[in-house]
This record gives sequence, structure tokens and C-alpha cells, in this order.
Amino acid sequence: MKISKLARREAKLLFRACFADGSLDEGRVRSAVSQVLTARPRGYLAVLSHFQRLLKLYLQRRAARVESAIALGGDQQSAVQSTLTRLYGPGLSRSFTVNPALIGGLRVQVGSDVFDGSIRTRLRELEARF
Repeated sequence: MKISKLARREAKLLFRACFADGSLDEGRVRSAVSQVLTARPRGYLAVLSHFQRLLKLYLQRRAARVESAIALGGDQQSAVQSTLTRLYGPGLSRSFTVNPALIGGLRVQVGSDVFDGSIRTRLRELEARF
């Protein structure tokens, strides 16, 4: 579905209105969606579609996925958490997973940002050079 500029603009305004004290308020999101569904203005499906996309992108930027070859200890997890908080601000949700295929190191993904310091990636880069 092609979304018009007007629908994008309205979705952005709706998205900005859902913030309270610098963070997304779930109650405001629900209220905004119900108001749009009740009023059914022209092009409301396009507005809600773009609004959903904006919400999805925002939530992806606020979630960090940390992969390591072995389970991280408490002090290592807290060091990673403090670094992520410093870089991306408070309110970032984090999940720690073990991926033995990494061989060693860490791979951190926050939204579209990927920090890959794994041995597997370094070996692939070395292989590509030869």
C-alpha cells in the first residue's frame, strides 16, 4: 500500500503525541489508535499503517540483543549494560543469549546498529582477504 505524504505527516504527529516525559506511553498509544478508529478520517488505514511502522522501528531501537559464545558472568553483563545505557540512554531492554557458533567475543544488535566483535566474523574477514 502506497502511503501519501499527508498520511505520513499525520502518523508522525500521532506518534509524537504518544510520548510522555521522553518515553512512549502505552496508554496514549491505545487511546490514539482507538480515537482514529472511532473517527475514521479519510485515509485512516494508511495513517495507522505508518503509525504501526513507526512504533515497530521505535521498539526495535529500544531493544538490545547481546550474543556471546559462552554465558556472561554478572559483572560482565553489568559492564555491557552500563555501556549500552551510556550509548543509547536509559530504558533500553536487554536480552543476553549464548551462541556457540561465535567461537568467542560478543555480537550486540540494537535496532539496525550491529557491533560484531566475534571470532567468527574476524575469521570470515581474514578468509575474504586471501
